[in-house]
Amino acid sequence: MSPAEHTRERIASLIEENRVLLFMKGTRRSPQCGFSARVISILDSMLSEYETFDVLSDPEIREGIKVFSSWPTIPQLYVAGEFIGGCDIVTELYESGELHEKLGVPLKAVEPPTIRITDAAAEALRQTGAGAKDKELHLAIDAQFQNQLYLGPRKPGELFAKANGIGVWIDRSSAERAEGLTIDVVQTTEGPGFRIENPNAPVQVKQLSPAGLKRMLDDQEPLRLFDVRTQDEQAQARIPQARLLTPEVVAEIEGLDKDTVLVFHCHHGGRSQKAAEHFGSLGFRNVYNLAGGIDAWSREVDPKVPRY
Repeated sequence: MSPAEHTRERIASLIEENRVLLFMKGTRRSPQCGFSARVISILDSMLSEYETFDVLSDPEIREGIKVFSSWPTIPQLYVAGEFIGGCDIVTELYESGELHEKLGVPLKAVEPPTIRITDAAAEALRQTGAGAKDKELHLAIDAQFQNQLYLGPRKPGELFAKANGIGVWIDRSSAERAEGLTIDVVQTTEGPGFRIENPNAPVQVKQLSPAGLKRMLDDQEPLRLFDVRTQDEQAQARIPQARLLTPEVVAEIEGLDKDTVLVFHCHHGGRSQKAAEHFGSLGFRNVYNLAGGIDAWSREVDPKVPRY
């Protein structure tokens, strides 16, 4: 059996063994790309149990799944052996309700959110021609609470909200994040711009310098320090106070008081930033990312920690 055939058999076996399987970058608790995080957010809102496979941990599967599905990108979702698609298709199916049918999940009723549009914002929006044919105003809010206001035709499954005489079309997932939102106008160096204030947005992750973390540890400030790298990476270099972010540790964190100080680190700060954002989205109010990761810690604080 050739290596390619072996990989194909492994993929087929994974799909057959798991009714809902997402091939993704990273893990369910710590997605390593925005597209994977988007699909995880959708699936989490619908299912309590499903399986994921981290393609970053297996180069053969990472390349093999693209050939297997005839689909060039990750993530990829399979349901009951059927290839559903990538991030954009999964999102479209979710908004239309078709994904609910495929998963056998009842379509949850979502009410249009109550939003506020200031007088200045309403006037500015009227000047854009919002509301004219094929120029409906749309609001999108992703899982990281990044906002987008844009004009375009209506889409299936969208909800309609109105404030200060301005109508806004909002997709289902965005509507669940938009209650109490305010749209205003601010002056920028490039002219007027829209500002969206969302009371539902998670606390922003704070960047913590290596010197700042050392000071907190020296002062014995109450904090929890977590390492989001792999076990092999931790074996090469580690901060003694840091705990590896295993599934068991994740479950432990989720049960902590939301005011607990959480600090995350990885090699250079990218993976830990995503992990920190995840826990911020769960309502934790004091979340930090070690800027520069353990590499910066080694350079600026403790040169005895090996660099790799």
